[in-house]
Amino acid sequence: MNFHIVTLFPEVIDAYAEVSILGRAQKILKKGGRGKEMLLSVTSYQLRDFVTNKWGKADERPYGGGPGMVLQAEGFARAVAAIQKKISRRRSSTLATVKPRTKKTKILIMAAGGTQLTNAYAKKLAKEGNVIILCGRYEGIDARVAKIASSLNCSVEEVSVGPYILTGGELPALTIIDTTARQIPGVLGTFSSLEEERVASHDVYTRPEVFEFKDAKGRVKRYSVPSVLLSGNHALKDAWKEQKRSKPL
Repeated sequence: MNFHIVTLFPEVIDAYAEVSILGRAQKILKKGGRGKEMLLSVTSYQLRDFVTNKWGKADERPYGGGPGMVLQAEGFARAVAAIQKKISRRRSSTLATVKPRTKKTKILIMAAGGTQLTNAYAKKLAKEGNVIILCGRYEGIDARVAKIASSLNCSVEEVSVGPYILTGGELPALTIIDTTARQIPGVLGTFSSLEEERVASHDVYTRPEVFEFKDAKGRVKRYSVPSVLLSGNHALKDAWKEQKRSKPL
């Protein structure tokens, strides 16, 4: 699966996507000696690289008045076209290390009023081959971008990660990537690593059995693991976990 992120701040995307689980999933893996394949790829693109003015300006004042600036259609339109060409070349190459799953490219525009991100949505998105995410800033993205993207053999959808407003689309984009990547077989190593697929407790504990720490007045306090978790009674432990179980995701 290939994520393509168009943003004014690619360093934000790269800093997160290159480490931990996402970073590991992007490393080339040997599969039974029959070639090499990545589980996913995350590529960021600087929006200013696709504008034609000499200043690299990507925003303008909105028609109809109002505060703030709007990201212009040109940069996003040219970026999507360039990424589509890149995808086409990859599909036609017999040496490609990442094979697309579907022919049509999915484009997501980060918008507060868009489709709500859920685990169910992420599972569906994980079946896509190529996903382009457009990150807005300021007052948003010129509405014509969606129509232009549709004309380039892309399916376009606005997506929201929650009922709140952020200063840009980078954090929502990373949230979508992280949530979706977890649904790709092999990214987490084992299926049991998916918290939403097992009994997930609000309260989890690990060693040491007793942890001592001084409070604000300098008094030593002892914090212990619940005794039920230290017992050998699996039925009691399962009942305790069931009582503490999170709401379904």
